[in-house]
Amino acid sequence: MTVARILAVKGREVFTTQPHRTLQETAELLGLKNIGAVVVTGADGAVLGIISERDIVRALAQSGAVALNDPVSRHMTCEVFTTTSNACIHDIMERMTHSRFRHVPVVEEHRLTGLISIGDVVKHRIAEIETEHRALRDYIATA
Repeated sequence: MTVARILAVKGREVFTTQPHRTLQETAELLGLKNIGAVVVTGADGAVLGIISERDIVRALAQSGAVALNDPVSRHMTCEVFTTTSNACIHDIMERMTHSRFRHVPVVEEHRLTGLISIGDVVKHRIAEIETEHRALRDYIATA
């Protein structure tokens, strides 16, 4: 199964922010959209980083509420693992688990085209296992 399969079901909508936006604005966006992270993009749409709930909590723990006035660029994760739509889900799941991140931007020709989360990956893996289970049960029943 590939990333494209997940995006075909989930959709390709990605919420983004810019590096000059404040943590307060980003926290409001996360809450409003009920999401865990947003991709930070430049004026050209290139991926500059990602900012998650975890990043905001770290900033608050270090600096207190005053951190909410900081620009996103001060607290975002700059080294972002990205993938393409033809990448294998099993490889992405392994990388996410090993490196302990929960969101992966999907990029095609230097352009952001989607975002997958560990929840998306697990949901599709469970569906795959259930399909295999049904096929084996049907095979045994007819054998």
